[in-house]
Amino acid sequence: MSSLQASSFLFSSTCSCSTRTHAAISIPKLPRIPFSAPKNPLKPVEDLNLQDGFKGSILLENNNVANNTRLDQYEPIVSTTSTTATAKLYAILEAVGDRVEMHGNIGEQRDNWNKLLLNSINMITLTAATMAGVAAGGAAGAPLLALKLSSTLLFSAATGMLIIMNKIQPSQLAEEQRNATRLFKQLYSQIQNTLALHDPTDTDVKDTMDRVLALDEAYPLPLLGKMIEKFPDKFEPAIWWPKSNKSHSRKHVKAQGKNGWSGDLEEEMRVVIEVIKRKDSEDYMRLGNLALKVNKILAVSGPLLTGIAAAGSAFVGHGSWAAIVAVTAGALASTVNTFEHGGQVGMVVEMYRNSAGFFTLLEESIESTIQEKDFEEREDGEMSEMSVALKLGRSLSQLRDLARKSTSSHIDGSTIDEFASKLF
Repeated sequence: MSSLQASSFLFSSTCSCSTRTHAAISIPKLPRIPFSAPKNPLKPVEDLNLQDGFKGSILLENNNVANNTRLDQYEPIVSTTSTTATAKLYAILEAVGDRVEMHGNIGEQRDNWNKLLLNSINMITLTAATMAGVAAGGAAGAPLLALKLSSTLLFSAATGMLIIMNKIQPSQLAEEQRNATRLFKQLYSQIQNTLALHDPTDTDVKDTMDRVLALDEAYPLPLLGKMIEKFPDKFEPAIWWPKSNKSHSRKHVKAQGKNGWSGDLEEEMRVVIEVIKRKDSEDYMRLGNLALKVNKILAVSGPLLTGIAAAGSAFVGHGSWAAIVAVTAGALASTVNTFEHGGQVGMVVEMYRNSAGFFTLLEESIESTIQEKDFEEREDGEMSEMSVALKLGRSLSQLRDLARKSTSSHIDGSTIDEFASKLF
């Protein structure tokens, strides 16, 4: 009996001790910490390049406990030439960005010139014509002399302002700056792509510098001594690329074949060049010459009419013909000025000049590509075909269809009426 009581007491003591032990060592649950996996897939071990200019070799050790990954044996692969070229290209990128800002600001300024000068000259001309008309119907004396003098001075001022305005062509200047802004933005994006896709070389730096300088020469910022001739003897397309430059595109060389080129593709590109020369370039050169001639006539007519009006207003009071000449010439001058600068004929001339330059550049780019005998030095054929199609506003099937129609027209002896470009 006593042994049973001892056993019972011993069992209860053990249970209570066990309970106290469990209560003492119970710990709260730790919060779960989320870990986000990287979005980009990891590169293979042998292809992993570190961004700090070193190449690390990854050694994977398989132990009995766990697999441990460690980095060691860092080998410097920094190329002095590549680093210098990259720094130079970043400096050019900064300069190009600054030019984009400058050309944009100056373009807005010159567009304001066109509006303000147009309104001011028209207001002066119409005011002078009104004064001449009033003076013709007024009595002789001091009032007549004051009106005559004021009208003559206003017509003379309008003549001088028109000569300056027609010489510089503010609407054409504004269009030049808009084109320069667009082309510098395009160059800015291409430099960024070069820096992102591969290590720049000295050749990349030289080509980029040549393109920047060619753009500076084609679209100068200052007026005095640098301004493009607004009334040349012959209409010429704009040239904003270096003549020695063959191709601005990065080569995409394939492992097999002729870098995406075939005889059919080369023939297609030759046919496209022929269509561009025969239709697009010829048409824009014709329209550019026509717009240039119209602009020359208007630029001479405006100051000539205001000069005649100034001479007529000086003789108001000596016959009815003087007032008629002054008022009529002043009204015609205001009309001509509005048509020339309000219609922005100078801007139209620059638009045709730029479009003709675009087709000239496209022709030279395609010709230089297909004349390259080494296929590995060419741009990839499929990339080149797609680039030409996009520049002409066509799909690949439409570009091939254009080449087929042109080839068929030569066989049949007919002419194709379709233009190569659908954008201009």
